Amino acid sequence: MITTNKVLIQNPSNAKFTLLLLLFITTNFIAMAQTPNIVGEYYFRRQEMVAAFKFSVTGKFDFFHSYGAIDRNASGTFTIDGDTLKLKSDKEGGADFTVLEQSKTGNGYIISCNHPNKMLMAYIACTVFIGTEKQEFEANNDGEIHIELEHCDKIYVKNRLFPDVPTLIKDENNENNRFSLSMLPSLEQVSFKWIDFKIVDDHKITCFTNYFMQVSDIEFIKD
Repeated sequence: MITTNKVLIQNPSNAKFTLLLLLFITTNFIAMAQTPNIVGEYYFRRQEMVAAFKFSVTGKFDFFHSYGAIDRNASGTFTIDGDTLKLKSDKEGGADFTVLEQSKTGNGYIISCNHPNKMLMAYIACTVFIGTEKQEFEANNDGEIHIELEHCDKIYVKNRLFPDVPTLIKDENNENNRFSLSMLPSLEQVSFKWIDFKIVDDHKITCFTNYFMQVSDIEFIKD
């Protein structure tokens, strides 16, 4: 012990390194102590709606959501910033549809989509922007949307049964007015884009009403 002190005194650089190391360890210990522990399973139950999270020590999460006959899921990673829980889903938000064909023919706009499940086709909808003004349109039973407009700037498409971030299929530079679309398997997953959770304590997380859980007072309780 006496020898060590002499070395530290004789070598100021060693003493400085030891001090910085102790400071680093102490700072990280305090940060870990202040970080909420959310590892575990959390559940939300309300009438026909059931949802659950599983957070692991590796920083990954799994999610399940069921409402009536519609089941959804997600997986990805999470980070904690103060009392805010941020989710990064494996799914990319705004990419549930792909444009198979597009062209410019005649007047107005026609958006069509084909899918083996005919029920899904009737729930396709789009949001059309002319500048900052927007209008909503829904598909018929054949999965077609007819828009009687001479011009629009942007068109976003979504499926009302599986609400998530809409997919942009036309921007200001695209002059086409006929679009043939395909729905991707990612439709059933949740992107969690723009949705953050608040960590209330070690047993509860909450979030605001959002595009796929359109209810109030959303609370997930740790099991």
